[in-house]
Amino acid sequence: AGCEKEPSSYMWIYILLGNMLRGIGETPITPLGISYLDDFAKEENVPVYVACLHTIAMMGPMFGFLLGSLCAKLYVDIGFVDPGSITITPQDSRWVGAWWLGFLIGGTTNFLSAIPFCFLPKSLKKPEEASNDRTSCGLLEKKGAKKKKLNPENSNQLICPFLSDFCTSLKKVLSNRMYFTFLCCSLLQFSSFIGFLTYKPKYMEQQYGQSTSKSNFLIGMTSLPPVGLGIFLGGFIMKKYKMGIIGATKFSFTMSFLAYAISFLHFFVGCENYAVAGMTVSYE
Repeated sequence: AGCEKEPSSYMWIYILLGNMLRGIGETPITPLGISYLDDFAKEENVPVYVACLHTIAMMGPMFGFLLGSLCAKLYVDIGFVDPGSITITPQDSRWVGAWWLGFLIGGTTNFLSAIPFCFLPKSLKKPEEASNDRTSCGLLEKKGAKKKKLNPENSNQLICPFLSDFCTSLKKVLSNRMYFTFLCCSLLQFSSFIGFLTYKPKYMEQQYGQSTSKSNFLIGMTSLPPVGLGIFLGGFIMKKYKMGIIGATKFSFTMSFLAYAISFLHFFVGCENYAVAGMTVSYE
């Protein structure tokens, strides 16, 4: 017990705070971006624009895996030790790649890409052909005017009007059966997709004897680009055939069913497990 030493580094706190700030900065892009497209774009062009938005979003993880593959080939203390003094290779189980380098490159890139947003106007002009009745801005304006007209004396009595409106909107959204079903389906799909990306690199390392850098490279080149291409093609098909809500639902169900049916082939592909004492074989 005296030989055991607990880790005393608190660097994980900085990583936690960094990821939290990154999430706060990235969150408005999807909801506000999609709302803006739905409000100001032509109705038949919205699926293509939304598909382009999600396709570009899929390019980020792809480049992230490629960057991770490059960083995994570099030793963790690169720049602080002599490369000639390193006696192990990336294929060695003791090898630790420069995991921190990806955070520096990604953070610098995010900072530089955020600078142009500072020069955008505070308010964007609404196209003349946009209908106030269809856009969310018009609906909010009509709702606010109607509320003031019905209750002019109670408009200033609410302590937290934002929370009241938010709870009302949330209740209406969750009471929509189609949206609630879509929410549950998205939860299941993203849960399986995240698990797939999380454990697939380690699976490729253990089952196929690949290094960490090569596993990340293969995933970045083979897994994510088809997903982005599929999202773009789905939006293009919806635009071409001018699908409504029911048509889009049937189309989504059919494609999801085929995707999961093909995914069953994973159960028939693989290699024999390695002999690991205490796990796959006994110690004897």
